[in-house]
Amino acid sequence: MGSVLRPLRRGHADPAFRITAAGVTWLAANTPAGVGTLALGRRGGDVHAVAWGDGARFLLDGLPALLGADDDDSDFQAHHQLIAELRRRMPALRLGSTGRVWDLLVPSVLEQKVTGHEARRSWRDLCRRYGTPAPGPAPEGMFAPPTPEAIDAIPDWGWHKAGVDLARRRAIVAAARVAHQLEKAVELRGRAGRDLLRKVPGIGFWTAAEIAQRAWGDADAVSVGDFHVPGLVGYALLGRKVDDQGMLEVLRPYAPHRHRVVRYIEAGGPGKPRYGPRFAPKDYREM
Repeated sequence: MGSVLRPLRRGHADPAFRITAAGVTWLAANTPAGVGTLALGRRGGDVHAVAWGDGARFLLDGLPALLGADDDDSDFQAHHQLIAELRRRMPALRLGSTGRVWDLLVPSVLEQKVTGHEARRSWRDLCRRYGTPAPGPAPEGMFAPPTPEAIDAIPDWGWHKAGVDLARRRAIVAAARVAHQLEKAVELRGRAGRDLLRKVPGIGFWTAAEIAQRAWGDADAVSVGDFHVPGLVGYALLGRKVDDQGMLEVLRPYAPHRHRVVRYIEAGGPGKPRYGPRFAPKDYREM
């Protein structure tokens, strides 16, 4: 369960995702019926779930898909020994799907061209200031992400305080104004769904892929333009660094499961060498 849900978590202090000391996973989300909170726990080999709020029924109905029940990898073939070994070691690695675009769109845009630390800080600030407190007995400090209406109403100083530059702000606000239409991407799926997301100015191939991977478990949505992924794939499968084009070339035989291969590598691959000092992020709150 942890490996399936991990891509939904935006840092350890994510206001919309919490894992308690007792091992219960809590999620707060916006749904077509309203805000809901979902609590997941393990008892033996079973997953037990309870939900609260107007969105409770939607979250419970979507639980199988969230945990990867709709993920079909029956035609997957490993073309590298490493991938075959990782697949053998991790037979339960599945691609889950939330069935919703909006809650994934905001943090994905926030992660454009900044460090993970910066993006997570902005995400926390926006959720806590403009999100909805999680219904039910959720852990203290949990919030569902801001709704499209809440995002559209954020004043200039609110974006500045959250450390969000103008380009990312424009993309999020533009998406908020057509959020209902963007949810159709889940029905379209695949490339058609990603193309619909990319109609919003400021949402490119990388952002659309990041959303697709989580919203409908898109097994072929490669995060082209990512700072880390090409290096991980290159060192894992070729023993050397590659760029986006080189990554796509080595992943070509795996279509339509190219993102699945990346997940295997991220979960258990050898990683890549680290050189040089850490990148010093720019604090947009001070500008």
